[in-house]
Amino acid sequence: MAFGNPYAAYQKTAVSTASQGKLVVMLYQGVSRELTAARDCFDFDGNIAAANIEAYGKHILKAQEIINELQVSLDMERGGQISQNLMSLYVYFNHELMDANISKSKKKLDFVLDMIKQLGGAWETAVSNTAPAHQSIQQALNITG
Repeated sequence: MAFGNPYAAYQKTAVSTASQGKLVVMLYQGVSRELTAARDCFDFDGNIAAANIEAYGKHILKAQEIINELQVSLDMERGGQISQNLMSLYVYFNHELMDANISKSKKKLDFVLDMIKQLGGAWETAVSNTAPAHQSIQQALNITG
């Protein structure tokens, strides 16, 4: 029996056994990874070479798809104001990324990447901390552990 790609098997197991909170953290990490790859398409002068334009667009679109997953994971009923604020941020991020994709704006890309890293760090803290102060954050995504 041949085993496929061992990394893919590991990744599939990691996703299927992760808590909801850890999955959110993994989504943020995925967005960050895609936006970093898109940023790497820029040259030293802040331009994108013709050979990198397609890759840039693919990374931006993948990041937007992951942000869409974050959006649909929100529990708008139980999450209250936090869920509403996150939804607004996700919509804004997707709008900025669409504009960054069209205009090839490194500035907009860097802004969204920085915000994603900050939010991802906050989620990592919320998921790893079981203090009652973080319950409302965990409820925003219906996190149970």
